[in-house]
Amino acid sequence: MDFPLEFVISAAVTLFVVVDPPGLVPIFIGLTDGMTRDQRRQVAVRSTFIAVIVLVLSMLIGKPLLGALGISLPAFRIAGGLLLFWTAAEMVFEKRQERKESTARQSVSQDHIENVAAFPLAVPLMAGPGAITAIILLSGQAGGDPLRLGLLFAALAIVLGICFTFYLAAIRIEKLLGITGRIVLTRLLGVILAALAVQFVADGVLAIAANGVE
Repeated sequence: MDFPLEFVISAAVTLFVVVDPPGLVPIFIGLTDGMTRDQRRQVAVRSTFIAVIVLVLSMLIGKPLLGALGISLPAFRIAGGLLLFWTAAEMVFEKRQERKESTARQSVSQDHIENVAAFPLAVPLMAGPGAITAIILLSGQAGGDPLRLGLLFAALAIVLGICFTFYLAAIRIEKLLGITGRIVLTRLLGVILAALAVQFVADGVLAIAANGVE
């Protein structure tokens, strides 16, 4: 059995740009403002754990759930690709960060600080609609192959592990990147995500053209 290198790279890049660990750093700093180092670590651990649970469940039962609703994977791939493209456009034109910061501000005023790890940090900022869509599409591409599913889980673990690491070093990273660095990196990731989103849509259209909507 050949090692699916192309699938691994596609999965890792897609998840990284959708979750967007660098873009979450300033949000994490804002949400945990005034907390001690230990409290920030607790928030980082809890938010990462919740995001893992949400995305792993989406990976395992997302496709069967679609089948129960009568939605074909190619149709969902097209819809998901369009959603990812919208997310990419927000990143390129610097709208996504504004939306994330707005969501964060609303949550702090409505919930106590001890709940920020679950909302909005884990959901919807880490495991949001874009990430859930991407993990379902990627699990569909795995086609039930245990090796591919295992590699997809590994890619997910790595991306969320990067998030956790960034959270622990959030203040240093914020100072290192600066405002200009964060904007440039976010827009670059947005362009990459846009290209991947177009590929999702193209794959869905070709699948429907070849086999029709089941």
